[in-house]
Amino acid sequence: MSSPPREHVERIRRERYYIGRGEQNPLAEDMHQAVNYLSQELYSKDVHFLMELVQNGFSPSNIESICRVGKSTKKGNRDRGYIGEKGIGFKSVFLISSLPHIFSNGYQIRFNEKPCPESGIGYIVPEWVESRPSLSDIRSIYGSSKVLPTTTIILPLKSDKVDAVKKQLSSMHPEMLLFLTKIRQLSVKEHNYNPNGSTVSEIAISSEKNFQVRKNVKAESYTLYLSAIENEKGEQECCYYMWRQRFPVKPDNRVDKRAEIDEWVITLAFPFGQRLSRGKQHLPGVYAFLPTEMVTNFPFVIQADFLLASSREAILFDSPWNKGILECVPSAFLNAFVALVKSGDDAPAMSAPSMFNFLPVDSSLIPLLESVRSGIKEKVLAEDIVPCESYTPQKIFCKPGLVRKLIPAFWDILCEAQVFKIDLKNLSTHGTYILSYNFDKIEYNGVLKFLGIESVDPGWYAKCIEGSNLVKEVPEKLYLEILSFVADNWHKFSSTNMCSIPLLKYVDRSDVLLFWSLSRASQSSDRLCIAPQEYLSWLISWNKEFPSSSLFFLPPDTHAALEDFSRKTTVIGWLESNAKVQAVSVGSYGSTVVSSLGSDRRSVIAFAHFLYHSSSQIMDTYQLNDLLNDMPVVDNYGNVVTTRNNILVPAKGSKWVGLMGTNPWRNEMYIELSSDYKSSGCFAGNHTSQDQLLAFLKTQLRASDVPFIKPPNASFPTVSSPLTVYNAILLLQWIRNLKSSGVELPARFFGCIQQGSWLKTSIGYKPPNESFLSNEEWGTLLQSGSSFVDIPMIDQQFYENKLQQYKQELKIIGVRFEFGEASEYIGSRLMSMSASNMLTRENVYSLLQLIRFMRGKHLSPSKLINSVKDGKWMKTVLGYSSPVGCIMYDSDWAVASCISSQPFLDVKFYDNAILSYKQELELLGVLAGFKDNYDLVIDNFKFSSAAITFEATILILKCIRYGKSCDDFLNKLRGLKWLKTNIGFCTPKETFLVDPEWECLTKVFSAIPIIDFGFYGSEIVSYKEELKKTGLITRFEEASKAITHIFKQMVSKCSISSSMLSAAPNTQPNS
Repeated sequence: MSSPPREHVERIRRERYYIGRGEQNPLAEDMHQAVNYLSQELYSKDVHFLMELVQNGFSPSNIESICRVGKSTKKGNRDRGYIGEKGIGFKSVFLISSLPHIFSNGYQIRFNEKPCPESGIGYIVPEWVESRPSLSDIRSIYGSSKVLPTTTIILPLKSDKVDAVKKQLSSMHPEMLLFLTKIRQLSVKEHNYNPNGSTVSEIAISSEKNFQVRKNVKAESYTLYLSAIENEKGEQECCYYMWRQRFPVKPDNRVDKRAEIDEWVITLAFPFGQRLSRGKQHLPGVYAFLPTEMVTNFPFVIQADFLLASSREAILFDSPWNKGILECVPSAFLNAFVALVKSGDDAPAMSAPSMFNFLPVDSSLIPLLESVRSGIKEKVLAEDIVPCESYTPQKIFCKPGLVRKLIPAFWDILCEAQVFKIDLKNLSTHGTYILSYNFDKIEYNGVLKFLGIESVDPGWYAKCIEGSNLVKEVPEKLYLEILSFVADNWHKFSSTNMCSIPLLKYVDRSDVLLFWSLSRASQSSDRLCIAPQEYLSWLISWNKEFPSSSLFFLPPDTHAALEDFSRKTTVIGWLESNAKVQAVSVGSYGSTVVSSLGSDRRSVIAFAHFLYHSSSQIMDTYQLNDLLNDMPVVDNYGNVVTTRNNILVPAKGSKWVGLMGTNPWRNEMYIELSSDYKSSGCFAGNHTSQDQLLAFLKTQLRASDVPFIKPPNASFPTVSSPLTVYNAILLLQWIRNLKSSGVELPARFFGCIQQGSWLKTSIGYKPPNESFLSNEEWGTLLQSGSSFVDIPMIDQQFYENKLQQYKQELKIIGVRFEFGEASEYIGSRLMSMSASNMLTRENVYSLLQLIRFMRGKHLSPSKLINSVKDGKWMKTVLGYSSPVGCIMYDSDWAVASCISSQPFLDVKFYDNAILSYKQELELLGVLAGFKDNYDLVIDNFKFSSAAITFEATILILKCIRYGKSCDDFLNKLRGLKWLKTNIGFCTPKETFLVDPEWECLTKVFSAIPIIDFGFYGSEIVSYKEELKKTGLITRFEEASKAITHIFKQMVSKCSISSSMLSAAPNTQPNS
């Protein structure tokens, strides 16, 4: 049984240091110097005192040890965690305190660095503390309410060591407790007279859990929770996974200092969370039970029985012992790491990746430790340790070289797919193990690089998307995320099978959801389309009507999701570039469809309905017009016509067929539309009533009908017979429209209208140019005044009195409106009758009566007169003549009628009553009275010697005087014997008009013809000039020649007498 502490101390003083024995230990001086030297040399820094304090307890044997030099109670017990071996560790406290006090297990002693007066030895001679500080003093400082610790050390500090000690105590590393088996808690309290200045610092192992023994690898693991308390920061805690494993000491690694040890005990501490640093930037990574100053840059702490330099700052790298330990660290690490990563079936999958932060990714700051790092890497790479994603309860671990990571965006897609319960269990069945989602994070990039885990081959994504049926099963928004992902990484996927998997959705013409690959979409003539959301359903519905169309649309749900998709522009741009997806409007859709219609009659009709229903607020006007121009049509024979100039509405129900009876435009490239355009229909769920589509085509396609169509240059049969009132008005409206548009009426078309007997008149149906549209006044008068000619007056009542609105049009086609024109018509009818010898005396009287009637009604008969006056219908004594060439005989014409044949009105034929129409006849051109019409006498001269009277001769001379051209007349007179002479009627050239000056000449011969003044009187002399023109001899020279000529004739005949000779005058005129 051990002695009480006081007795134990006194025994040590007496027996070992000779105190109280009256003698001095002969080795006292040497012992004192040795302790002083060793404590100062072995521990060059003041801070080592703390390392020594925390590893010392104070049992009697401990007291024995610290009162000696080189005697350690821990030597040989390293496997139990005892680390002392020099026996001088406690002596390091004298570096900072000259009088340390110890209160422990009943001991209350102190040591003095100065030599004891009784023994001459310092450092190791214990002194019992009698008075102060007492336990009550310590309790008052520590806290009266707290239980005192088992050991309390009081260190009165040297004045120059206060700051160093305070610094050391305040930075006491919490992790020093991890590897000290006997200490669970260590607290430091600085006591000041001012309570506010007092501080408390405490480190403690707060708990220890999950202790497990692994016999197969001679290891054990447990979890420690280390806490630290400081006034300013409060309490901090860190959890450490502790792995302690034993390795046999190899013969090559044995050293004398550890000769008794057969096993290395290596402990690795893995901190979960932030290590407790107490403000230190660089934390020790190597412990030899207590921390060294070796900063490894490893994320774990290595603890082993390393051989240290005497300063305890570093291990000895050239020591075989230490080399052997370091060679075992990779194995210990791997075993610990495997246990960490794979521990517990109930551990959440997300916790495993964090364990990989314990891998020594970064190079060590101590190059000699790189072998440890490379050894760890080599072993980890060979281990099935990397967690893979399986989407099953079964965990899968693979060697790093077999695992691949994914693009982060694809993880987002897979996570969303899992939310929607998409089966992803086959994720790792596509030829590659996929890194766990929780591990495939940016924060683990350094670890993954360390492990050599690369990105999965781009071709894997196509296998996964297709194999997991993602496109068909995920909701629309996630489907767009897939497209966005493919688009963003197309530079990686363009040469992979991504082009061949069914990636693109579309709706077929049966509303069935189908899928295309990118290759199919880009290389086929068919095209996927996107359209404005508001028109998409509309276009999908219409697309069913056009089987020849090469366009298909994304499903409405996909399209709606695309509208709100944040990366809409990117996805659409990629689809357009790589899948040839077209963004279409209603108009551009129509442009594509119209070019594909071909000869399918139903599709062509459907397209017309499409344009009709799209024209209202859906399609721009210019687009509609372009499509109408390009649109084929179905003609009345059911043929699809693509080339057309003009469109004719269907015959059924049309105005043109009612008016014209046939299609006269056939040779002018007019296409008669099929009656289908007139019928009702239902296409793409849109109903069109009868005539609704046709009305649209009339307006937009200019599908023409009378009265808006350009007429053909052809005749049409209906105008050769009566037209109904409706058709007649329609025809006139047609002409009006054409003229207002500046369109000339084609010749044949115009001709048949003019010549056809289709207008109802008072005398039946007549051509327009034979019809009259009168006003009420003259029309009635003319009809009543003209009983002998029926004037074709248009039956306005028959036409519902509407024709007055179309006067201009009627005038264009020849209808006459003026009174004068009616008069002309009467005249022309008369002339027609005259030509046919049908103009009777009664007709002539009717004409004269009409003229008189018109004049009486103050209506001008000029047109009527002009139309008949040149016709040879008037009976004269010479036959039929025109009124202009006819003469009404009276006394003025008595003489003229004797010497000329004049066309005198045949009064005998017409009766004397005709003479009462003198004014009317004169208006017609009949000449009433001579009125100096000498030319008529000249033109119609008729010679008869019996008719030659004095009056007739004077009339002839007047004709010469007043006639306009009488040369022929004079020539004729010169040869006629129409002049009365003394010897009878002679020609002018042989007749003499005697002048008193040469009258004697005429007496030479008795047979000279001299004008018979007794017959003519003196009046004839006034016509001397006219007589000269006829050849009458009026001058001396002419008379001389004439008489000489006569003389010669007589001489030649020997008939001259002596009396004639005696009477022969001098041929010279009197002077």
